[in-house]
Amino acid sequence: MKEVKVPVLPESINEATVAAWHKKPGDSVEVDDVIVEIETDKVVLEVPAEESGILTEILAEEGETVNEQQVLGLLDDSADASNDDTPQEEHVAQEEPVKATQVSPEEAPKEEVKKEPVAAPEISREEPAAAPVSQPSQPSSNRMEERVPMTRIRKTIANRLHSATQNTAMLTTFNEVDMSEILAMRASYKEAFERKYSVKLGFMSFFVKAAVESLKKFPTVNAYLDGDDIVYHAFCDVSVAVSSDRGLVVPVLRDAHKMGMHDIEKGIMDYAGRAQDGTLGIEEMSGGTFTISNGGVFGSLLSTPILNSPQSAILGMHKTQERPIAVNGEVVIKPMMYLALSYDHRIIDGKEAVQFLISIKEALEDPARLLLKV
Repeated sequence: MKEVKVPVLPESINEATVAAWHKKPGDSVEVDDVIVEIETDKVVLEVPAEESGILTEILAEEGETVNEQQVLGLLDDSADASNDDTPQEEHVAQEEPVKATQVSPEEAPKEEVKKEPVAAPEISREEPAAAPVSQPSQPSSNRMEERVPMTRIRKTIANRLHSATQNTAMLTTFNEVDMSEILAMRASYKEAFERKYSVKLGFMSFFVKAAVESLKKFPTVNAYLDGDDIVYHAFCDVSVAVSSDRGLVVPVLRDAHKMGMHDIEKGIMDYAGRAQDGTLGIEEMSGGTFTISNGGVFGSLLSTPILNSPQSAILGMHKTQERPIAVNGEVVIKPMMYLALSYDHRIIDGKEAVQFLISIKEALEDPARLLLKV
């Protein structure tokens, strides 16, 4: 008998929750089949079968809290899950006696086919229906409510967001960026970019590059508070908020200051796919010195993003929308995007936050700055 156990959990994670069983007792299991999923504070871990066999017992039900190496269920690895040695004829012989069509009236004993009096249908004894009586109106079905426990990931997200609003002096400053140059550059080079790097040229790589160059100019935005100390970083690990069916996850682009635009696009595409599959590792979502969140993909025009603690700042992107803008005394239509920078006012002064956001704006409106790093 093989034990199905909770795998080794990531560092700093002490317990998990049984999220979903993919097999039930009696089900056959092949090697590498996912038997059960367990959910930690940040990721969902799949527990695959190490042997073929039949799942005989579940010892931890969905929703239960479990610890590292705890036994979740039992797998009979002596049974061949993919091969049934019982002859087919024997199965048929077992089933025949219970089929009602196997015994005809001509073959059955007389007492078995003797007709019994048939009772009159119940409806024939009913009295004529009485006049309708007014009944109290029943609540409409759409008035129902359901109470569902939060998943472990959702609970962690809720606690972290609440903590960020309660334990920081969070403030948000806004600006807007003319996306004309980026849209033109993307239209001109997207096909050549995709042919060379086998990945599409999106907008996020421009924003990551602009953020990295601005973080170099304003290192306090890339720092965080630790007690009475300010911790500065000589590197830029940019967290990118990614939405998934299980909630918001924030994987990290390590050493983003060293990455090319194609590396950034590939990294984001990989993270987005694995976020949906629930296969992101805990180490890929740990750390980070600055976060970028794009509410524009959902149509958001303006928002105030919440800090991703212990980081001190987060950049919010939004929907690009054509708006009338005054340019050199004339009103023209431009593709504009609102930018929002939420920051911890305990460590970042207002002047510094505004200048940082203007630096990002200038880099995006003149993408040549990103190449020349000026």
